Amino acid sequence: MTVELGDLASVLLEHAQDKLAIVDTDGTYVYLNAASDPILGYEPAALVGEPSAAYIHPDDRRAVADRLERVSATGASSTVRYRHATADGGWVWLESRVTNLPDAALDGYVVSSRDISDQVTAEQERRDAESRLRTIAGTVGDVLWMFDGDWSELLFVNPAYEDVFGQPVADLEADPQQFLEVVHPDDVPCVREAMDRASAGESVDVEYRVNPDAEYSHWVWVRSEPIIEDGDVVRIVGFSRDITDRRRRERQLAVMDNLLRHNLRNDMAVILGNAECIAREGDAPSRGRAEIIRNQGRDLLESADKQRDIIDLLTDRAVPEPIDLAAVVTDAVETIRERYPNATIETTLPASATATTLHEIELAVTELLENAAQHEPDGQPELSVTVSSTPETVAVVVRDNCPPIPEVEFRVLTGDWQMDDVYHTSGLGLWLVYWTVDLSGGRIAFERTENGNAITVTVPRSRS
Repeated sequence: MTVELGDLASVLLEHAQDKLAIVDTDGTYVYLNAASDPILGYEPAALVGEPSAAYIHPDDRRAVADRLERVSATGASSTVRYRHATADGGWVWLESRVTNLPDAALDGYVVSSRDISDQVTAEQERRDAESRLRTIAGTVGDVLWMFDGDWSELLFVNPAYEDVFGQPVADLEADPQQFLEVVHPDDVPCVREAMDRASAGESVDVEYRVNPDAEYSHWVWVRSEPIIEDGDVVRIVGFSRDITDRRRRERQLAVMDNLLRHNLRNDMAVILGNAECIAREGDAPSRGRAEIIRNQGRDLLESADKQRDIIDLLTDRAVPEPIDLAAVVTDAVETIRERYPNATIETTLPASATATTLHEIELAVTELLENAAQHEPDGQPELSVTVSSTPETVAVVVRDNCPPIPEVEFRVLTGDWQMDDVYHTSGLGLWLVYWTVDLSGGRIAFERTENGNAITVTVPRSRS
């Protein structure tokens, strides 16, 4: 077939940036433009007269042939993707638009092609990543999920959802708001608030009950993170973990704790009452022993109260919140001054110093001050408290004039003592301090000198 290039000038100009070829009805190359060389590596003249099918990947030849037949039968243009051989022995992905020749007197096709190798590679990498994600998500017990920024579209959820929430994934895909139908009615307001906070760009940590088919006996811990682009929340990702067993154990421990504390207080009331009688009615040696019983009994009750505070701290899963440590220290100092009138306490405080911490931080600061006041041997404790801030943290420094604190005590404070180590300590208060700071994302530093001790508690500064 002889082709007059002048007749096809408009077509050639229109597609000059693409690889442009003309093939006859047998698929033989009749013409290729100069853009073919940088794409394929072949001089155009080298391919003229060659069967185009010989240069198409064997797996793609049927698709290309079908597309040519469709164009021939319908007269409508059509697009096809396939791999074409290159001069260096490799393959290049092409996206070709196939059109009948505009001259009715000629038989064949105009094939306008562009290199889409990078696009195909990126698509394949994305599909591979999604496949790996789905494989991983299908093997974990946690519910992994992704919604759009306003919770109106479910973008991903793994099969674990059905076991935990008791609702078919298909229902959630049809209407993402359906998951609220399987949340305990009393917990729905809390869940809605958490959703609104996530849509506003906050990280969210919440626990609630789900699965009406199981009488809402399943507890889940949900952690979500907003994905922000150009200042807008475009997606919300997270996981939901079944914590039913943990909640059950916590309830059991709470019952045992309440029972033991109730019995302890009742039994100690009897012990202290009898000690009081002995102190009034007994001889001198007996009164001395009664005083020992009374002191030890009061210490034991105080330890029980601190144990209650620790149990609450470790089981409530409280979330750190913005708290003004300048105000916290002021209140703690007033408490210690009332308990220990002989104590001298100096403070260096800014107008405010807002940190992100648990509300138990006031108990922790009070414990540090009281621990120092109790251990000053002459009964004249001299304490100082300083609060200072950096762009990232807020620090509280407590100084005293006590003898160097025993190694085991400061190792408790700094978290260097193993939980299974057995030792004698002055009480549970230091554990309360350590866990409060640790769960607030902070740290404790300790300095011992002959003239006293300095304890520095550092916690994150609030961003709000």
